[in-house]
Amino acid sequence: MKHLPTIAILLFLSTISAAQSKKYKSIALFNTQSAMPFGKLAGMFTENLHPGIEAGLGINFSVKEKHDYFWELKASYFFHRFVQHGIPVYANIGYRYKFSNRFSANAAVGGGYMHSIPATAKLKLNENGEYENNKGVGRMQAIATFGIGTGYIINPQAAKPIRLLITYQQRIQMPFVRSYVPLLPYNSFMIGISKPITTKPINHK
Repeated sequence: MKHLPTIAILLFLSTISAAQSKKYKSIALFNTQSAMPFGKLAGMFTENLHPGIEAGLGINFSVKEKHDYFWELKASYFFHRFVQHGIPVYANIGYRYKFSNRFSANAAVGGGYMHSIPATAKLKLNENGEYENNKGVGRMQAIATFGIGTGYIINPQAAKPIRLLITYQQRIQMPFVRSYVPLLPYNSFMIGISKPITTKPINHK
């Protein structure tokens, strides 16, 4: 099971050359709160801000009139005050249902790697009985993700139509602190856009 994120990323990369015309890129801003899965929504707008930014590359590897299946590779950064700076890199596989040529809903599940850097000082006693910095370069962590969201294409007839995105994502970081918090759950609310990398073919009919 621990190798599943690596396998997913390799499968994603192997798909790129076979789906050039279906590739897209995305960027989003988000706020994140530590809470049990689906345990916080209103708090995203009323409690402390833990901001982040995320960039992604996606491929629609199966496209039908009403249904898309996609791979995504995401990299992001977020700041959780007094806890950590987080740098997640992960892969998603997901499904999109298209209500019309503008509106859609989607769900995705994934996993990957996160680098965690403490956001506060971390000290230890040296052999002289003095405190010295023990922050280091951070810790290697694993993450699992699940997200649901909606999309709206501004101009479906454009050569590279822009899709507005809203996503509510659950992320589990592990092992955070083995002795008392082995799993650290996060709820994130994301707002962003995606855009095709290549121009869609022109319909001459």
